[in-house]
Parts: sequence; C-alpha cells; structure tokens
Amino acid sequence: MQETLDRMCRRVERHVGGPVPETAVPRLRIHAAHEVGSAMSSRYEPMICLVLRGAKQVTIGNRVLRYDAATCFVTSVEVAAVGCVIEASRDRPYLVTSLALNREVLAELLAELPLTATNGDDAGPLAGFGVAPVTSDILLAWEQLLALLDTPGDIPILGPAREREVLYRLLQSGHGSMLRQIGCEDSRLSRIRRAIECVRRNFDQQLRTESLAQIAGMSVPSFHRHFKAATGMSPLQYQKSLRLQTARRLLTVSPDAARAAFAVGYESASQFSREYARHFGEPPVRDVVRLRGHKSDAFEAI
Repeated sequence: MQETLDRMCRRVERHVGGPVPETAVPRLRIHAAHEVGSAMSSRYEPMICLVLRGAKQVTIGNRVLRYDAATCFVTSVEVAAVGCVIEASRDRPYLVTSLALNREVLAELLAELPLTATNGDDAGPLAGFGVAPVTSDILLAWEQLLALLDTPGDIPILGPAREREVLYRLLQSGHGSMLRQIGCEDSRLSRIRRAIECVRRNFDQQLRTESLAQIAGMSVPSFHRHFKAATGMSPLQYQKSLRLQTARRLLTVSPDAARAAFAVGYESASQFSREYARHFGEPPVRDVVRLRGHKSDAFEAI
C-alpha cells in the first residue's frame, strides 16, 4: 500500500501548484500544504477526501476527526467544519486529493448491486460524514483516476469509468452504509439532504423546524435527531453557520459589517458581530484582515 501512496504522491507533486485545486478530471481536486496551518472555518461539500501524505484534523459539531494516509474522509451532505493541517513540512508537504460525490453514479451503481443488510433504513440516525481506513482496492482505483492527469486526452473516454470504479470500491468499504443511504432517493439521509438544500436556498429567512421536518417527511423530534446526526448541528445552528459563512465571503469583498449582516438575514448588526466573533474567534473586521493573509476557502476545504 505504501508503494502505491508513494507513486500517487509523485504524480500529484508534478501537477499541484496551480491557482486553484481543480484539475482537468471532472470533480477531482489536488492540493499541497508545506506547513502546519491555523484552524480555518469552512464548508465541506459532499466529497471523498484521500490524504496521500501528512494529516489533517477536522471538527464538525462536537466530533473531532483526524485523517491521514491510512484513512479516507467522506461527507455525504454539506457540513460546516473547522479544519487544520497538523502534519506538513517543506520537505514532506501535506498532499491531498478529493473527489466530489456524484449522486447519479452512486444511484446507478446501487441499482446494479445486490441488496445487502446495509441497504436497510431501519437503523438509528446515521452520520453524514466519517473517517474509515482506506483499502488497497480504493487506492489502486484512485491511482488510475489520478493517472489521467498525465494523459488529458484520455479523460473524456476513461474518466467516467475510473470515477465509477472509485465509487464502487468505496461502496464496499467502511463508508458503504453512508454512501448507500445518500444514493437511495428515499433514505433518511437523502431526506435530510433535501431539508439541507431548503436551508441553503433560504438561509437568510426565518425557517420553521416544522416546515423542514415536513420536507424530510419526518416528525419534528425524529427530524431534529437525524439532522443533528447527519450534520453535527441542529437545524438552527446549521442555518446560523450558513449565514456567517456567507457574510464572511461578503466581507472579503467589502468590509462593511452592517451591510453583510443585513444581507444574510440579521436584523441587528451588534448581534451579528457577537455571533460572528463566537463562530470565527474574532470580530468581523479583524477577521477579514487575517483572512487576506490566507489562501481561499477552496483550499481549506480539502
């Protein structure tokens, strides 16, 4: 397994270093960090994250996760997280590659796979994120996907099949139960995802938990329990996080805290400043000054 990781590291080092982490392979991103970083708050979209060298620590809700070259991190719903690279150096940089989850391909694979016990939806609340050991099959499939960086002309023909193999191998791994849930349209995790999408579209408005529960087709207590298990937060905390993250992006363009507060749905600028400082550790204006010394959130999210 280490030999495979070493080959993948060498390939990524040849291609990393551009202004953005995206690659020519759809949904595939790569990134390197040459030093241990400070904790950065960001949003993780549904994705698979495979660290090739070094390690990162992520806090989602009250859960602290560490993932390194022996593990694979997956989030099947959008989550708010605080992440920090904890192992990196100039000689041995942190190297990571991520793949955005393609729900259509997951659904196609599930339709072709035999039913198993993990297809059921009778268990308790299921987390929408987690870390599990990486298998040699996953590594080999991912290596073949990365190999397309050397032969970009092959991407349109071979890319879909190699992405499909990565997802197939993940369905057979410790992440299988979670991915089966998100690939099934009527699973509890998929119903929570629909509620999350509603919160994302209307984060600047007053939202009632009863309405979100109705979208998910659950009772209010059941919805609250499953939502918190999936995202690490209550619906209200999740909406607040969305508001503050959006305000933070607005502030990097124009450092007007009051305007940003009202734009994301706050009625009180002072309440916004207090909640912003609690969430990010510093008041809005001071935080924006610090942010300008860092790379974009896109890099922090992997």
